[in-house]
Amino acid sequence: QVQLVESGGGLVQAGGSLRLSCAASGRTFSSSTMGWFRQAPGKEREFVAAISWNGGSTYYADSVKGRFTISRDNVKNTVYLQMNSLKPGDTAVYYCAARQGIVTGSYELYNYWGQGTQVTVSS
Repeated sequence: QVQLVESGGGLVQAGGSLRLSCAASGRTFSSSTMGWFRQAPGKEREFVAAISWNGGSTYYADSVKGRFTISRDNVKNTVYLQMNSLKPGDTAVYYCAARQGIVTGSYELYNYWGQGTQVTVSS
């Protein structure tokens, strides 16, 4: 079992930066693929980024590639999402997720989810 808690969301101006954190508990964290997803009102859940257990493989949605960076610290049992050059279109609830297996952007393949943290980008 893995428990995930997101933090770091808030209100930021367009062009600004924000770093989300996802603190995990459970002994399987270090062997888990970790992902970030987001969901805006009226839209389906959208893949953002994912990272393999050792950080050797990352995968980004085209909409965030070059602006967002996913990383992890297995000593701290934490995964991060550094978000730069934020746009109003990035406004959403951001969710951290974990799974056993390869890096994937398919949300239905992730087994554990946090409660989400709101990110609002003003113009």
